[in-house]
Amino acid sequence: MGGGRASTAPSRKVMVVVDPTRESAAALQYAISHAVMDNDQVILLHVDNPNSWRNAISTFLKRPNGGGSTNSNNNNNVHAAATATAASDGGQGGGATADVDFLEEMKKACKVAHPKVKVGTLRVELEGKDKASMIMAQTKSLGVDLLVIGQRRSLSTAILGYRRTGGAMKGAKMLDTAEYLIENSKCTCVAVQKKGQNAGYLLNTKTHRNFWLLA
Repeated sequence: MGGGRASTAPSRKVMVVVDPTRESAAALQYAISHAVMDNDQVILLHVDNPNSWRNAISTFLKRPNGGGSTNSNNNNNVHAAATATAASDGGQGGGATADVDFLEEMKKACKVAHPKVKVGTLRVELEGKDKASMIMAQTKSLGVDLLVIGQRRSLSTAILGYRRTGGAMKGAKMLDTAEYLIENSKCTCVAVQKKGQNAGYLLNTKTHRNFWLLA
């Protein structure tokens, strides 16, 4: 689930869905600390939907307590990147500049953690599609091997989220974005929830449910 660090492993394309939310920060922290290897290629994907994500900035993660470990340093870099984005946006729904700055800061955080890794950024518009379909289309077109996305688990998601739908998400909201991608992506999809600052991660994939991984 977490992936090793061996440099002899085959190169993969790892896509992380990023935006200024608590769940997205957890996904990037997990990817940096546990999933990405030095010979991988990382793609940071931001799906631009201003009406849905800007309000999340005010509830973003607080900066963690200081720590000397590599994982703590990586987490600090991710938190600092998102904090800088919130500041540049100023809570006013700033526009494209804030989005680009956000992606670039996240890219820098990845490079600090993995200097040998090739890191690219991609910003796409919804263009009338739902977010899950847009993400899945990008994984197919880019040949992604591993998709990492943050997941917010509500009570309704916990009860209904595992029910599978046969078609697209139109009108059927039983599956949230992460669950839809887990069930329908051709590549492996890992949905990440951060359980407290140092308590680790709760991971969901198509074959593993509620898998606990220590930080």
